[in-house]
Amino acid sequence: MTALPGLRRTSRILLLDADGRVFLMDTRAPSSDGFHRWITPGGGVDPGESHRDAAIRELREETGILIEDPGESVWSWDFAVDFDEADHDRGHSEFYVVRTTGFTLSNAEWTDEERVDILDARWWTADELAATTEPFEPPELPALVRRFA
Repeated sequence: MTALPGLRRTSRILLLDADGRVFLMDTRAPSSDGFHRWITPGGGVDPGESHRDAAIRELREETGILIEDPGESVWSWDFAVDFDEADHDRGHSEFYVVRTTGFTLSNAEWTDEERVDILDARWWTADELAATTEPFEPPELPALVRRFA
């Protein structure tokens, strides 16, 4: 399937622990070649929803962490989407910083699709990200972790 023209708005959370590590999920991309990459928790902004409210909802749905306010967006990213099974051809993400002292990952609110697409989850340091050959998004992630950790 060819990606349809369109913009997908997402909210993403730089979930940082007391040691300055970021929590990432290894997820399948909408790609027929099986490509997967490490990304921050987050996802699509629903119609009529703000980026802020999507960040709160997505963090709860993907991790089980409840917050009232993620603060202001700290960074935004506009990018092309080249995956052959995507339903959009470009994206815009707003990033929020949330700090935690640790948590037990909950998949209680994962969709059926997330149960298939989320392959793994773990904490990463900026140095680990900079040194890995594993794919991750956005490319600026090590610098963002250093900036906000």
